[in-house]
Amino acid sequence: MSRFLQLVLDMFDGATTKALQGLGADKRPSPKKRQPRQPKRLKPQSLMGGLNRDANALPPAPVLHGPHMPSVPLGQVLPKAHYAHPRATRRIQLGTTDVAYAFRRGKRRTIGMAIGPDGLEVSAPRWVTLGEVESALHEKADWIARKLVEMQERQQQLGAARIVWADGVVLPYLGDQLQVVLDSSSTLKKNSAQFEPSEAGMHTLRLGLPLNAEPQQIRDAVQAWLMRQAKALFVERLNHYAPQLGVQWQRVSLSSAATRWGSASANGAIRLNWRLVHHKRDVIDYVVAHELSHLRVMDHSPRFWETVQSVMPDYAQLRRVLKDEPLPPWS
Repeated sequence: MSRFLQLVLDMFDGATTKALQGLGADKRPSPKKRQPRQPKRLKPQSLMGGLNRDANALPPAPVLHGPHMPSVPLGQVLPKAHYAHPRATRRIQLGTTDVAYAFRRGKRRTIGMAIGPDGLEVSAPRWVTLGEVESALHEKADWIARKLVEMQERQQQLGAARIVWADGVVLPYLGDQLQVVLDSSSTLKKNSAQFEPSEAGMHTLRLGLPLNAEPQQIRDAVQAWLMRQAKALFVERLNHYAPQLGVQWQRVSLSSAATRWGSASANGAIRLNWRLVHHKRDVIDYVVAHELSHLRVMDHSPRFWETVQSVMPDYAQLRRVLKDEPLPPWS
């Protein structure tokens, strides 16, 4: 019995040893290697937070603003402007500005340009071609456009300051204020005028007119009085500066020009705008000295300005006042 049991045990041990010998040391099963865990793939999202249907689609291009925008010609951005001189004979397109200008030929050496209340005026020598005139205008296009805008704004300011001719109206006089008072009492003769100065700078001009006088009557009476004051003041200042400049004037007349303050002729005739009486006395003195200097130098060369400066050292500042302080329209 014991031998039988030993035989059975020996059979099991032999089978196990053969199985192990058949596998060999290098054929034993190795433990499985753990693969790295792949991260979960997220679905792409758009810039606005929504889901894209196409994972490969590119995000939308950002909208450009400000300096990142592509450049656009100024001609497509600036508003178009149109200026027409009432006596225009030619027209030109200067960038976004359409200009109809008054053109004339004369005895001069260069092409001249002037911008006044009516618009652009161009004068040229007789030998200059129209093509050369237009080339000169294109070269000065920025200057012309800027001056036309400035003149338009100035005219609008003047329109807002237009004088309303009625009792109590106030207007400038020698740098001060002058108030017009209608007085039909027996103390004033009909259509007469009486000036009452004031140290405070608000003078009074009493007119012998009824309170219901027409605006044109009031305007004409005030203008007549101002012109008399202007003529007397101009004569006084001409006599003051003529000896200093070594010149002699022959006669003086009043002007109502819209754009010129004065003029001088070689024969000694002087014309001065009567509306200079609205300005301060030193501004009037500058214009008087300017015109008297033309009796020595008839152009605006450096020698002319040296002549003006000899009696008016601050002429440049006074000249600027005439440009920067427009007077209310007289109508």
